[in-house]
Amino acid sequence: MKKKKIAVIFGGCSSEYPVSLQSAYSIISHIDKNAYEPVLIGITREGAWFRYGGSVENIKNDTWFMDENACIPVIISPDRKIHGIVELGEKSKIIKIDAAFPVLHGKNGEDGTIQGLIEMAGIPLIGCGTLSSALCMDKDRAHKLVHSMDIEVPKSLVLHESCDDLTLTGKAETLSYPLFVKPVKSGSSFGITKVYKKEDLPDAVREAFLYDDEIILEENVDGFEVGCAIMGNEDFVIGEVDEIELTDGFFDYTEKYTLKSSRIHMPARIDKETSVKIKQTAAKIYKILGCRVLARVDMFLTPDKRIIFNEVNTMPGFTDHSRYPNMMKGIGLEFEDLVNRLIELGMEK
Repeated sequence: MKKKKIAVIFGGCSSEYPVSLQSAYSIISHIDKNAYEPVLIGITREGAWFRYGGSVENIKNDTWFMDENACIPVIISPDRKIHGIVELGEKSKIIKIDAAFPVLHGKNGEDGTIQGLIEMAGIPLIGCGTLSSALCMDKDRAHKLVHSMDIEVPKSLVLHESCDDLTLTGKAETLSYPLFVKPVKSGSSFGITKVYKKEDLPDAVREAFLYDDEIILEENVDGFEVGCAIMGNEDFVIGEVDEIELTDGFFDYTEKYTLKSSRIHMPARIDKETSVKIKQTAAKIYKILGCRVLARVDMFLTPDKRIIFNEVNTMPGFTDHSRYPNMMKGIGLEFEDLVNRLIELGMEK
């Protein structure tokens, strides 16, 4: 059988560029090379697109773009007749693509932008579609939609523009401290601050506005965070529920990738009945927000076992130690099988 060409897209104009490189490296390393031919497309921090033909190790150590001989300028053509990419040079070269796997995190990669380009080109997309990606990236709108379907969400307030400190603290009087200040559209906890007293609120708001033009103030939820890995289009495969144990603060960027003072328990330290309810709630959220192929649904579990929606990550981390593949490993699905199944799901009509 002829191998299917799979465009694996990595890097990107995002604060989560380094995470994308690590995730892409793992995915490329685990693709079944007998069935698929990876076509590597790297996007630099500055936004230059290249077809990359060098060592995969250079993606991992972020030197891939330094090898000029291995980097050919490229674009995804929106022309459906081309159904692929165009290498740019003295003579343009068309490479037809069977599916695209955008292994990109955060803005300009997980927010519906690149998904729209891939869908416009008529290329099967391995991941959530344009609308779902945009919705899940927007914490405020995702919360409103999920809450409309009778799932509890944290109490919150959205700011669309900065204001003076007095006005700000006045607006926040409807919320109880501690509270989180977050960019509405951002990932990997960039720009997020946990605020314990109103005097610290203005600085946290200014920090969040560095990452987005809308920010959300969200009440802290007593309890702990649980995650649920889901894979599928119509029928779902749901991994084991995991649990984040924090010593202090919150699960910020440093903790997510170093676990200096936190631990991830997989499976979560909860009873079977609660685990089933969490999985059912996660599947419902996955459907409400129109997810397909894969997503990780994050929720809070309170001491009285209420389940409160936090967010959906439509392209979770994919390193060997990341939560999504580990939750799937918890039900017996190894990394290579997981990657190949995701490709199959993305190519389903």
